[in-house]
Amino acid sequence: MSRGERGDGTGGGPSADDGKRAVSTDRALRGLAVAATVVTAFVLLLVLYFPVGLVFAEAFGGARPFDSFVTTLTDPFYTGVLAEVFARPLAVGYHVDNVLSWFGGVSVGLDGIDTPPLRKGLFGFTAYQAALSTVASVAIGLPGAYVLANFEFRGRRTLRSLTIVPFVLPGIMVASGFYAAFGPTGLLNDTLALVGVGPQQLIETNPLFVVILAHAFYNAPLVTRVATAAWESVDYRAVETARSLGASRRRAFRDVVLPQLRPAIATGALLTFLFTFLTFPIVLAIGGLELATVEVWVYHRLTETLAFEEAATLAVLETVISLGVTYAYLRYESAQRAASPGDGPPREPLFGRASDVAGSPAVGSRLAGLLDGRRLAIAGYAVVVFVLFVGPLAAMVLEGFTDGSGFTLRHYEFLLQRQATGASFQTKPLPAIRNSLLFAVATVAVAVPMGLVVSVASTGEGRWRSLLETATMLPFAVSGIVFGIGLLRGLVFGVSLAGGWRFVITGGVAIVAAHAVAAYPFVVRNVAPQLAGIDHRLVESARSLGASRVRAFLDVELRLAATGLVAGAAFAFAISIGEFDSTVILASDAGSYTMPVAVERYLGRRFGPAMAMGTVLLVVTAASFVVVDRLGGRVERG
Repeated sequence: MSRGERGDGTGGGPSADDGKRAVSTDRALRGLAVAATVVTAFVLLLVLYFPVGLVFAEAFGGARPFDSFVTTLTDPFYTGVLAEVFARPLAVGYHVDNVLSWFGGVSVGLDGIDTPPLRKGLFGFTAYQAALSTVASVAIGLPGAYVLANFEFRGRRTLRSLTIVPFVLPGIMVASGFYAAFGPTGLLNDTLALVGVGPQQLIETNPLFVVILAHAFYNAPLVTRVATAAWESVDYRAVETARSLGASRRRAFRDVVLPQLRPAIATGALLTFLFTFLTFPIVLAIGGLELATVEVWVYHRLTETLAFEEAATLAVLETVISLGVTYAYLRYESAQRAASPGDGPPREPLFGRASDVAGSPAVGSRLAGLLDGRRLAIAGYAVVVFVLFVGPLAAMVLEGFTDGSGFTLRHYEFLLQRQATGASFQTKPLPAIRNSLLFAVATVAVAVPMGLVVSVASTGEGRWRSLLETATMLPFAVSGIVFGIGLLRGLVFGVSLAGGWRFVITGGVAIVAAHAVAAYPFVVRNVAPQLAGIDHRLVESARSLGASRVRAFLDVELRLAATGLVAGAAFAFAISIGEFDSTVILASDAGSYTMPVAVERYLGRRFGPAMAMGTVLLVVTAASFVVVDRLGGRVERG
């Protein structure tokens, strides 16, 4: 249909009625954009800044506001060797002498490097285990991105979809899976016993190693997912140019591919450091107070001694450090936005077909090709990944089907019986599954518009843009414990209003709001870089043709950022399915508890049914993400 035919039907230009309808539509769109901005600001203020502010106010509640911070920072238990620096900040020469004395005690011998003892303190240990966890996550996750981006094999898309599944599993369930896999009577020792090897006390003798493995279980798939997307967008023409000029494959990778991957690797590493710095359930379950991080200690001070001011002080300091890392991450990401995506490397078959081998006259060379060094290394990597990722999940599934005397279905029969005959106050499986899926869909519906509004605000110009972006990324830097306590003391207990009214939010509405606040930063992190990378000449062209600013945004910018929206929606769905910390506080009845909460409630009383419910959570989550990823792929392909 031509432009004239869309007018008054006489072959002339647009009619006056068309013009009025266009103006009316633009006004409606502007009103919708303003309403979305106001609702986003209100939700952030009510569900994020107000609860966190309540906790922070507790830290300044003493006779003198900063006394608690001075006491904490000058205590070696909390800050280790830095306590003297905080106590005597002007004694620069004294501190330099101490540093030089420490380096003077370092010796290098045949047994390696020997260093003097260094007291880390609670904050130092938290950063130390986060750094080790980050190194392990990148080392395990990056080879997975290489395989997914460079090789084609049956099930590659499904495997790519499933990389997000560990990220959404409740921490308490993962810790139980690691106990079931690597504990004294776990799956590993059962397997070793078959070949005559005695039991290994892995968790008891080296809990820090197991904690790092558990963190890698969570975050290596995140690194894989982020790095795979970057690897698939590498400008491979530059690689071919470098090879044509004589560069070896290794040289082309180092000089061309690696610089394009570096932003994604840094993003995965910084996010991993943030998440592991704020770690809680895994360290508590595997290491306890022996390996206490700041988050575990805050929980301990709150639940064991009711020391709210001390816990709030630690939470404020922890958040300040996390916000600093978040700010550095945002600045780094902003500096990398100019990179232009390519089509990625051509994928080669990972496995040869049997017909090729049998029918080829050069069978020997074909077999040599199938067993080259790269494929042998990938096979070794697959074994490590299988043990680390499949082991805990397989152990959890086995625990659901065994009871110490052999195979049994009685744990699942218990779930069915609970569903059929359980009282209204008891936890049932079907409401948990229904609530999880409904909340996840509702979270996507709320978090995606919120993330879009924040993305537009954060990609604008101005000297305060970085600070605004950091403030809106607060959910990355605030721990689940702090957020949960703030929600409990604010919205759940209620806020007194004028006239004797109380403002209370509980149930499904509060849970969806909390999930949306936790999930929208992931939408922002997927959408904002794409919006920032759009060629503004396209927008200006649309405006010069008569489109309003809102219409140009919807028809040009939003379409070009569609892939980021799909990825952000998938992450929002994932965050909601696996969210536990705030849900366990807000869930009050059968209309609000979710699958992770059901697993936790069973775990406290019945280990077998808890593992059976965890298996149900695993199956529902995996199936949901395969569907979400496939639907997202269709949207991306347009």
